[in-house]
Amino acid sequence: MQMKRIEATVQSTKVGAVTEAINDIVGGYTVLEGKGRGSGARQEMRSGRGTGTVTAEYNHVAYVTTIVDDSDVEKVSTAIADASFTGKGGDGIIAVSNVDSVLNIASKKSGSEAL
Repeated sequence: MQMKRIEATVQSTKVGAVTEAINDIVGGYTVLEGKGRGSGARQEMRSGRGTGTVTAEYNHVAYVTTIVDDSDVEKVSTAIADASFTGKGGDGIIAVSNVDSVLNIASKKSGSEAL
Protein backbone atom coordinates (compact mmCIF):
# COMPACT_ATOMS: atom_id res chain seq x y z
CA MET A 1 0.00 0.00 0.00
CA GLN A 2 1.16 3.53 -0.81
CA MET A 3 2.01 5.90 2.04
CA LYS A 4 1.96 9.69 2.06
CA ARG A 5 3.54 12.35 4.25
CA ILE A 6 1.19 15.19 5.14
CA GLU A 7 2.88 18.42 6.18
CA ALA A 8 0.71 21.28 7.38
CA THR A 9 1.83 24.74 8.36
CA VAL A 10 -0.89 26.40 10.47
CA GLN A 11 -1.27 29.34 12.82
CA SER A 12 0.24 28.45 16.21
CA THR A 13 -3.05 29.32 17.89
CA LYS A 14 -4.72 26.54 15.88
CA VAL A 15 -2.31 23.70 16.72
CA GLY A 16 -4.51 22.37 19.56
CA ALA A 17 -7.57 22.19 17.32
CA VAL A 18 -5.56 20.54 14.52
CA THR A 19 -4.01 17.87 16.74
CA GLU A 20 -7.37 17.15 18.35
CA ALA A 21 -8.94 16.76 14.89
CA ILE A 22 -6.35 14.22 13.67
CA ASN A 23 -5.59 12.43 16.95
CA ASP A 24 -8.02 9.55 16.34
CA ILE A 25 -7.25 9.26 12.60
CA VAL A 26 -3.45 8.98 12.51
CA GLY A 27 -1.03 6.74 14.37
CA GLY A 28 1.18 9.64 15.39
CA TYR A 29 2.35 13.10 14.38
CA THR A 30 5.08 15.63 15.05
CA VAL A 31 4.51 19.29 15.94
CA LEU A 32 7.21 21.93 15.59
CA GLU A 33 6.64 25.58 16.42
CA GLY A 34 8.47 28.38 14.71
CA LYS A 35 8.25 31.55 12.72
CA GLY A 36 7.14 31.91 9.14
CA ARG A 37 6.17 34.41 6.53
CA GLY A 38 3.44 33.87 3.98
CA SER A 39 0.33 35.55 2.65
CA GLY A 40 -1.15 36.38 6.07
CA ALA A 41 -0.98 39.79 7.70
CA ARG A 42 1.77 40.11 10.25
CA GLN A 43 1.12 41.28 13.80
CA GLU A 44 1.44 44.95 14.74
CA MET A 45 3.40 45.49 17.96
CA ARG A 46 3.87 48.59 20.09
CA SER A 47 7.38 49.96 20.23
CA GLY A 48 9.24 52.28 22.53
CA ARG A 49 6.94 53.63 25.22
CA GLY A 50 3.80 52.54 23.40
CA THR A 51 3.71 55.58 21.15
CA GLY A 52 4.60 53.81 17.91
CA THR A 53 4.02 50.49 16.20
CA VAL A 54 6.23 48.05 14.37
CA THR A 55 5.13 45.25 12.05
CA ALA A 56 6.53 41.88 13.08
CA GLU A 57 8.83 40.34 10.50
CA TYR A 58 7.36 36.83 11.01
CA ASN A 59 4.17 35.17 12.22
CA HIS A 60 4.13 32.41 14.82
CA VAL A 61 3.31 29.11 13.08
CA ALA A 62 3.11 25.42 13.87
CA TYR A 63 4.27 22.68 11.55
CA VAL A 64 2.33 19.41 11.90
CA THR A 65 3.62 16.36 10.01
CA THR A 66 2.37 12.78 9.84
CA ILE A 67 2.61 9.72 7.60
CA VAL A 68 -0.59 7.92 6.61
CA ASP A 69 -1.83 5.28 4.20
CA ASP A 70 -2.86 6.69 0.85
CA SER A 71 -6.51 5.95 1.64
CA ASP A 72 -6.45 8.33 4.66
CA VAL A 73 -4.96 11.39 2.93
CA GLU A 74 -8.28 13.07 2.10
CA LYS A 75 -9.72 12.46 5.58
CA VAL A 76 -6.64 13.83 7.38
CA SER A 77 -6.20 16.80 5.03
CA THR A 78 -9.86 17.76 5.43
CA ALA A 79 -9.64 17.46 9.23
CA ILE A 80 -6.58 19.75 9.30
CA ALA A 81 -8.14 22.28 6.92
CA ASP A 82 -11.42 22.41 8.86
CA ALA A 83 -9.67 22.76 12.24
CA SER A 84 -7.31 25.53 11.10
CA PHE A 85 -9.79 27.55 9.01
CA THR A 86 -10.46 31.18 9.96
CA GLY A 87 -11.35 32.49 6.52
CA LYS A 88 -8.52 35.03 6.53
CA GLY A 89 -5.24 34.98 4.64
CA GLY A 90 -2.51 33.12 6.48
CA ASP A 91 -4.60 30.13 7.63
CA GLY A 92 -1.79 27.88 6.42
CA ILE A 93 -0.91 25.32 3.79
CA ILE A 94 -1.03 21.53 3.48
CA ALA A 95 1.49 19.62 1.35
CA VAL A 96 1.25 15.91 0.54
CA SER A 97 4.22 13.88 -0.75
CA ASN A 98 5.00 10.23 -1.44
CA VAL A 99 6.81 8.09 1.12
CA ASP A 100 8.82 5.17 -0.27
CA SER A 101 9.46 3.29 2.96
CA VAL A 102 8.96 3.48 6.73
CA LEU A 103 10.67 1.48 9.49
CA ASN A 104 9.47 1.52 13.11
CA ILE A 105 12.73 1.36 15.06
CA ALA A 106 11.27 -0.25 18.20
CA SER A 107 9.11 -2.93 16.59
CA LYS A 108 11.19 -3.40 13.41
CA LYS A 109 7.93 -3.34 11.42
CA SER A 110 8.02 -1.69 8.03
CA GLY A 111 5.59 -0.16 5.56
CA SER A 112 1.98 0.38 6.64
CA GLU A 113 2.50 -1.88 9.67
CA ALA A 114 5.00 0.64 11.03
CA LEU A 115 2.36 3.36 11.17
